[in-house]
Amino acid sequence: MLVKLYDENPNPRVIRRVVETLHNGGIIIYPTDTVYGIGCDITNQKAVEKVARFKGIKIENASFSFICSDLSHLSDYTKPIPNHIFKLMKKYLPGPFTFILDANNKVPKFFKGKKKTVGIRVPDNSIIRAIVEELGNPILSTSIHDDDQILEYTTDPELIFEKYQDIADIIIDGGFGGLVPSTVVECTSNHPKIIRQGKGNIDV
Repeated sequence: MLVKLYDENPNPRVIRRVVETLHNGGIIIYPTDTVYGIGCDITNQKAVEKVARFKGIKIENASFSFICSDLSHLSDYTKPIPNHIFKLMKKYLPGPFTFILDANNKVPKFFKGKKKTVGIRVPDNSIIRAIVEELGNPILSTSIHDDDQILEYTTDPELIFEKYQDIADIIIDGGFGGLVPSTVVECTSNHPKIIRQGKGNIDV
């Protein structure tokens, strides 16, 4: 199903329909402030496994991120964050960044492999943030993977729908997406460092 939402004022009725789909173990494709993402409710193991299969990887080896609506739930999934790291995140979020933090024991067990970190995203996009807020917990997120050099379908929601309608239960048309992913900042030590330069510019 392809649904239209506007970043300026997402329709609450459509948001509730998307969240109901997530509660029922559905997969959604959605806009962010960078590329279109594919994800699900992080608490639903079958849905997470489905996203992992789509990416062709095992959950425990995956570099999935958690999309949050704000920073208020950080302590739900991460170990205590040093004050200077929190200030850095507060300064640059919402924005096109993924912050890698030490995970705590509340991260769903099926994510636990050798990985002890979690990527946190708070996109500057009110559609996906409204969905997360209504859901009540983060959404697992990964970018749509390109298997060829034709990139147009990853930015055009109608082409995304044509390609992925058999994989995702709902595809959200939030306008054309970008091709540049988020900037990834490793924050598991006292000195943050950029491990992938993407759309966002940050002083660390």
